[in-house]
Amino acid sequence: MFDRYDAGEQAVLVHIYFSQDKDMEDLQEFESLVSSAGVEAMQVITGSRKAPHPKYFVGEGKAVEIAEAVKATGAAVVLFDHALSPAQERNLERLCECRVIDRTGLILDIFAQRARTHEGKLQVELAQLRHLATRLVRGWTHLERQKGGIGLRGPGETQLETDRRLLRNRIVQIQSRLEKVEKQREQGRQSRIKADVPTVSLVGYTNAGKSTLFNQITEARVYAADQLFATLDPTLRRIDVADVGETVSGGYGRLYPPFTARSGGCL
Repeated sequence: MFDRYDAGEQAVLVHIYFSQDKDMEDLQEFESLVSSAGVEAMQVITGSRKAPHPKYFVGEGKAVEIAEAVKATGAAVVLFDHALSPAQERNLERLCECRVIDRTGLILDIFAQRARTHEGKLQVELAQLRHLATRLVRGWTHLERQKGGIGLRGPGETQLETDRRLLRNRIVQIQSRLEKVEKQREQGRQSRIKADVPTVSLVGYTNAGKSTLFNQITEARVYAADQLFATLDPTLRRIDVADVGETVSGGYGRLYPPFTARSGGCL
């Protein structure tokens, strides 16, 4: 029913508080995620609830408010700072008449934009396909004609029934390729162990400065930017500092969706 849009378009943001203590840092982090995805926030809608509404996640009145904001701003998408069920996404899209993407879909889109290595791209595609597989339910027919864009850049467009079969086949194919990559990685790991080379990992929250520190220590040129999830791919460099032999840098933090945990980054 809807074409997915590309990064750079406009969105209405939704953040709901589920406690009396309204932590503004959570909202600011969400806005940083949206900015990292290259999306322009037209309006931010907030609210408070004791528990998610089963139909819209938000209450019916708040859902109508979101739909009115979409029409008033001309936004192409609604971004939620929460995980939505497939039914909630579908109900919201029918009401708002535009694409609705939850936090997981937003983060996966950022991953799709930032992954550089072959392994990283495979990891992202696998996570996207698994996320999409949970959305392929009866009545989810508006995915049939969507084009690549934020939220689901990787899979492409197919008809609903064909999607199910293609998704299963592609997931198996990617898993097989990743197993080969993991075997190669394990061989390198065992070689370092035999050579008695100590390994040091830089671990920290996303955008904490791990890649910047890594570049300073190793004189490498790993991409570093003041963005959430700017660096995704693990990097290995050898240095001679006291008794430290090697350093590994990865780009993930605790924000990543659980089904991306297979990645070789520092998790």
